[in-house]
Amino acid sequence: MAAGTKATELRQLGDEELVGKLREAKEELFNLRFQGATGQLENNSRLKTVRKDIARIYTLMRERELGIETVETVETVESA
Repeated sequence: MAAGTKATELRQLGDEELVGKLREAKEELFNLRFQGATGQLENNSRLKTVRKDIARIYTLMRERELGIETVETVETVESA
């Protein structure tokens, strides 16, 4: 994943792609934690970034589940 995926980028993805991104982020978090445990982790801030990306993905998935429309999605529909 990029160095901090933006919510607007994630909103453009479909449900299956979002699940794929979540899987990738969780795998990266596991690898980062493993590197930290073995003393090989060079960039500690990457842990925080990946955790926030995971939270962003879960939030977006929950919004879709509840049918919540955000201001960003309404603005993109109006401009189209």
